[in-house]
Amino acid sequence: MKKKIQFRVARSEEMAQREEVARTEEMAQSEEMARSEEMTRSEEVAQSEEMAATGLNVTVSHNNEKHNLYVTPQPGTSEPVVQDLAQLVEEATGVPVAFQKLIFKGKSLKEMEQPLSALGIQNGCRVMLIGKKNSLEEQVELKKLKDLEKAVEKIANQLEELNKDFAGIQQGFLAKDLQAEALCRLDRRVKATIEQFMKILEEIDTLILPENFKDSRLKRKGLVTKVQAFLAECDTVEQNIGQETERLQSTNFALAD
Repeated sequence: MKKKIQFRVARSEEMAQREEVARTEEMAQSEEMARSEEMTRSEEVAQSEEMAATGLNVTVSHNNEKHNLYVTPQPGTSEPVVQDLAQLVEEATGVPVAFQKLIFKGKSLKEMEQPLSALGIQNGCRVMLIGKKNSLEEQVELKKLKDLEKAVEKIANQLEELNKDFAGIQQGFLAKDLQAEALCRLDRRVKATIEQFMKILEEIDTLILPENFKDSRLKRKGLVTKVQAFLAECDTVEQNIGQETERLQSTNFALAD
C-alpha cells in the first residue's frame, strides 16, 4: 500500500513537471511568434518609409504613348504628392500642369498637395493623362520662363540666408563691436538682391507672348507676382536693417556721452 502511494506521488510530480515544461515551451513559442510579428511589422514600416523617401515608379498613359516615370518627394518632405507627379508628366509629355487631367482608377487627381499613397498609388501603378501639348513655339517660351523661375528660386535662397544673418544680429549672436560692419554688409547684399530681382523682371518683360500662348502667359503672370512679392520682402528687410543701424548708432552715441 505504501509503495502504491509513493508511486502515485511520483507520478503526480512527473505529470506536474511535464505540464510546467509544456507551459514554458508554449510561452517561449508565444514570445518568439510575438517577436517575429513585431520584426515583420518593423520591416514593413521600414520598406514603406524607404519607398516614400526614394520615390516610386508610375506608368503614365497619354494617347498611344506610355511614359515610365520615377516620382520622388521634394526636399524636406517625406513622400511624393500629386504635384510632383504632375511636374514630371509635364516634362515627359509636354502637357502643362494647368491643362492636365490625371486619372487613377476612374478618379481625377485634383488635390495637388495630396500624397500619392493616400490615393492608393503605389509602385508600378498606372495613371492616365488627358490633355493637349503646347505647340513647339510655345514650348520654347515655356523653357525660357522655367529657366527664369529657377534663377528666381536661387536669388530667393540668397534672400533667405540674408534674413537668417540679420536675425542673428538682432538676437545678439554677434559681438556688439562687429555689428555695425555686419549691418553694412547686409545692406549691400540686400541692394544687390533687389538688383538681381529687377533684372529678372526686365528679362520677363522682353518676352513677347501671343494671345494663344495661354500657358506661357499664365506662367509669366505667376512669375511676375512671385518676383514682386520677393521685392516687397527685400524692401522690408532693407528698412529693418536701416532701423537697426540707427538704433545701434544711437546706443553708441549714448555710451560715448
